[in-house]
Amino acid sequence: MPGYDVTEPRLRCVLPFEAAPAEVPLLRRAVAKQLSQWGMPAAAEEAELLVTELATNVVKHVGEGAAATLVLESRAERLRVEIHDKSSTVPSLRAAGCDEECGRGLHLLGALAVDWGTVLTAVGKAVWCEIAVERGSECLRIARAVAAVERYQEACGGWRVGAVMEASAVELIADLLHWTSARGHDPDDFLDRAQVRYEADAA
Repeated sequence: MPGYDVTEPRLRCVLPFEAAPAEVPLLRRAVAKQLSQWGMPAAAEEAELLVTELATNVVKHVGEGAAATLVLESRAERLRVEIHDKSSTVPSLRAAGCDEECGRGLHLLGALAVDWGTVLTAVGKAVWCEIAVERGSECLRIARAVAAVERYQEACGGWRVGAVMEASAVELIADLLHWTSARGHDPDDFLDRAQVRYEADAA
């Protein structure tokens, strides 16, 4: 699109959930799995803690059974965590009757997050926070790979995860080999060069 520049890989995951205590550990596991897939396992513990507090606040202050959505977004050196719900009540540390337990989650956001806040939406609000993520060359390569496979899946008419995503990666590599051959190059040489680059980075 003219005038629109993407300067770094941007990864996004949207997980709808029902506000309930039993859902919180499931969200934690989903966050850990997603960050591992994005090549950011070091950020998982901090992100899981923040997601736990944000989701628990929805259960306590919006109501058990309420519809909510967790959004993870990785861009540049930060991981953004958002919890969307259908209540327009904005959390505040100084709210009347807000005791130590009530404000614990917000204090935690202030202590762990680089930045955080609340945004009113058309259907309620989103409480968000951002944490710093250290990115090495390996992490950037994984982020680019995930973005490439996801774009490939969209081009194939579907959005898939897990083992099917791995199958899509194989299909993408096969297509690249066909492309290499069509340009008059040796696919085996292409694979050898990629293997050498991978081993050099891994070392």
